[in-house]
Amino acid sequence: MQKTIALVAHDHKKAELIAWSQQHKSVLEQFNLVATGTTGGLIQDNLSLPVHRFKSGPLGGDQQIGALIAEDKLDCLIFFWDPLNPAPHDPDVKALLRLCSVWNVPVACNPATADLLITSPLFIDKEHQRSKPDYGK
Repeated sequence: MQKTIALVAHDHKKAELIAWSQQHKSVLEQFNLVATGTTGGLIQDNLSLPVHRFKSGPLGGDQQIGALIAEDKLDCLIFFWDPLNPAPHDPDVKALLRLCSVWNVPVACNPATADLLITSPLFIDKEHQRSKPDYGK
């Protein structure tokens, strides 16, 4: 089963995410990619990789990616968010990051962490399964 990675970036971080994605294109092409609207379009245009595009973040795209997490359909979130420029949808951003913590989904918020995550043998190993909490108990 192919893993799914979500790629998200705030406006001031989009160029940084595109540059990071270009550097790791050979790894990213092994996965199903999803993204918020504008970011997904930029990735498609710059990397020529298929990306399922959700709505723009402020229009519900963050929440759509959050739904993937809650439904156990997302394996990793690469979210280059801008901590110096608050977004109008800040509560959605915090909720998305909170869901990653709740469901033990790896999340990287900057290139250094994204580099470590995407090159980890555990992440690349198709057989490796992250532990998932059981809140039904």
